[in-house]
Amino acid sequence: MGFFGQQARKDDGAKAAPKLEPEPVRVTLPPPPPTRTMEDNSMAVNQPGMSESVLGSGLTIEGKIEGDGDVRVAGRFKGQVNVKGELTVEPGASIEGALHADTVHVGGEVQGQIQADSRVEVKGTGSLIGDLKAGILTVAAGAKMRGKVECGWKDGELEATTKQAELRFGKAQ
Repeated sequence: MGFFGQQARKDDGAKAAPKLEPEPVRVTLPPPPPTRTMEDNSMAVNQPGMSESVLGSGLTIEGKIEGDGDVRVAGRFKGQVNVKGELTVEPGASIEGALHADTVHVGGEVQGQIQADSRVEVKGTGSLIGDLKAGILTVAAGAKMRGKVECGWKDGELEATTKQAELRFGKAQ
């Protein structure tokens, strides 16, 4: 047995204390915050599992956009858009061309035709110059629109109603 300042001898029968190594510290970090929150004035909410493509505010693109998923335009786009999902035109953004999507949110400027399988929502900051066809149309106070609007009609229903009216009242002059 060893005393203070002395080392234990092998023949003392005492075992040396095992050398203790510090255990690694495990730190669990919270997940990173989302890049966009509901308070960021986002105009649309993504459905789970859907992807979103974004045309940033500093970009100007001309061409064609097609595909599944949502598209958010914050810059300038000229051309044709055909998506199975939501198309969002952010305030300050502009699109010139033919647009087709399940749902269209207009917060910026659109010049051209809009066809939405479900609905079109024109925000107070939005403007549309062109024709619009949708199942449901929502227009906020302050929005600007010029063009022909067809909403609430199912496919083929408008044509059948027009033919019935022509038979009943005669062709419009």
